Amino acid sequence: MEIIHNLRKHIPYWILVMSSYGIFRYYGFADSLQMPKPDISGETLPFVQILGIFALLGLGLGVFYACVDFFFEKYVSKRLGIGTRQFLRVLSYFLSTVFIISMITFVASNILDLGIDIYFGWWVREKQFWAIMYYIVLCSFVLYFISSTTERFGKGKYLKMLFGRYRFPKEERVVFMFLDLKDSTTIAESLGHYKYSELLQECFFDLNELVPQYNAQICQYVGDEAVVYWSYEKGLENNNCVSLFFAFENLRKEKKESYLKKYGIHPAFKAGIHGGKLIAVEVGHVKRELAYHGDVINTTARIQAECNKQNESLLISEELLMAMHKEFRPESKFVGNILLKGKKQGVNIHSIDG
Repeated sequence: MEIIHNLRKHIPYWILVMSSYGIFRYYGFADSLQMPKPDISGETLPFVQILGIFALLGLGLGVFYACVDFFFEKYVSKRLGIGTRQFLRVLSYFLSTVFIISMITFVASNILDLGIDIYFGWWVREKQFWAIMYYIVLCSFVLYFISSTTERFGKGKYLKMLFGRYRFPKEERVVFMFLDLKDSTTIAESLGHYKYSELLQECFFDLNELVPQYNAQICQYVGDEAVVYWSYEKGLENNNCVSLFFAFENLRKEKKESYLKKYGIHPAFKAGIHGGKLIAVEVGHVKRELAYHGDVINTTARIQAECNKQNESLLISEELLMAMHKEFRPESKFVGNILLKGKKQGVNIHSIDG
């Protein structure tokens, strides 16, 4: 699923930006960049063919860049420092770019009989290559900015913030899950702060692999706790809010031997889930972020805190459980009408065993 996500992000973007480059090249920028238009029998290469060549180049770049990102996120990000990782990633991008441009140029030259000579190291002194490379670098920064901002605020939220939707408080329906490491204090004392941080880092890395598959977003990390959220509809769709927790449980079970070998323990998590109406608003200036205010967040946190008292791994409010489609509603056990801390009325809570 992660590779599909990367392909969906890179391919449309690079086809768009490289097609735009083809348009710029065709309509007048070629002369200033010292890039004469290809000529066949004394006639300029048709615009459609130029656009097709650059669109194909964008497709190739998108596929290769998506594969590079997937490889580094999946196999390299946890093994190397940020500096080394970024250097190798940029080097991989550069080699991919050289390969793709060489292949597209070679194929286009043979099909359209352009007579372009592609030899080893041809790109070193080729001004056209460095012009395209400079353009690709600029577009890469734009994509990185968009991706980082989208990951920070969530899909759909960034555009809404960009157009000022959250400059003033807006009411929304959201599902929250507070996910917390069991026996965290004991584990931290036994492992030490460095090893303990490595454990949390790996656990949350595993969680992040699953989050896109269940249409979820990470709201924030607070110590050993992750706060995950959905729009109300997406949280209920296919029981995503419950399915994510058990997918995370299954992934940890699959990696049990790895956790035991590295840390001497097999981490377990508990979670509370609840949903409803709350207020979303943009806060801060120096460090701007989207904040959620309302009883839903407090109630979800209190429900998660009940896991230890009730000796359960997953608790959910009856209100949210009943909102799920009756035919696909997960089996549950009624825990009781619990008077949560700070509440004047009890909340009906159920446990789900998977």
